[in-house]
Amino acid sequence: MTPRYRKLGYVALNVTDIERSARFYVDLLGLSPVAPGPGEARFLRCSDDHHNVILHAAARPGLKRIGFEMESRAALEALHASLVAGGHAVREMSAEECALLHQGCGIRLVEPFTGVTLEFYESMREFGGTPFVPTVARIQRLGHIVMRTPEYARAVEFYTDVLGFRISDSIDGAVTFLRCFPNPFHHSLGIGNGKERGLHHVNFMVTEVDDIGRALWRFNRSEVPIVNGPGRHPPSGSMFLYFLDPDGMTLEYSFGMEEFPEIAPRKPRVLEPIRESFDYWGAPVDPRKAAVGEIETSRPQPATRAAA
Repeated sequence: MTPRYRKLGYVALNVTDIERSARFYVDLLGLSPVAPGPGEARFLRCSDDHHNVILHAAARPGLKRIGFEMESRAALEALHASLVAGGHAVREMSAEECALLHQGCGIRLVEPFTGVTLEFYESMREFGGTPFVPTVARIQRLGHIVMRTPEYARAVEFYTDVLGFRISDSIDGAVTFLRCFPNPFHHSLGIGNGKERGLHHVNFMVTEVDDIGRALWRFNRSEVPIVNGPGRHPPSGSMFLYFLDPDGMTLEYSFGMEEFPEIAPRKPRVLEPIRESFDYWGAPVDPRKAAVGEIETSRPQPATRAAA
């Protein structure tokens, strides 16, 4: 049975100064703060969900965890059963942990080729019925996350063959863009070919191109480094702007993205591994882009039974 996902739900990031990062993500990026989470964690949102970003205090900045919301409880149970049957080490989240995260039941898996912890959950509570109100940018949603790994081909195979993601496009030998089926957006996840494991960037999709233009000058005034763009990506058609958070991790605003129908989507394309396949406009790339961001690794847990 093909796993069925609703969306990329949230990303948990490690930051070295949680107060400084929280101010940046609210005041300059445009997320809304939520009451503090467990310990020192900070919940932030850009939708009606309780949260879409969690900030955790850590000695080194990077990616802690990625959460995907399933289409239903039945979809979660089917994925869990499939993973257990395949011998993958899956941990069921406790009721207490799910309550702290304001979500329904969930499972976690350490993906072996980037080392990232993946979380799959039934649903997330909305923030008390209070709509997300955009501020400095009209953010639509948490868009996607891109990671890199020297085990690039095996990682892509894991996401497609084990987790049921679909390939939208790839730049030959460099990066593959994956959508969490049947979510229509061109990609919720990108896997890049790199010499070592790491976070490449976290994307937020904005409502209109003016959000990118305003961000360009807002970041300039606040001395936020812009490391690539504005430009336009050939694979997804999105306009983009890449910039750095206070720890030097790379974030992206993008506007416009191809959407795929569930039935009879177009075939994936393989683009030439040349600069023009990454950006139609030829914007210069600062070497600080994607230079910071470890992936927090944890030891896989013993395989568990499938959810009842």
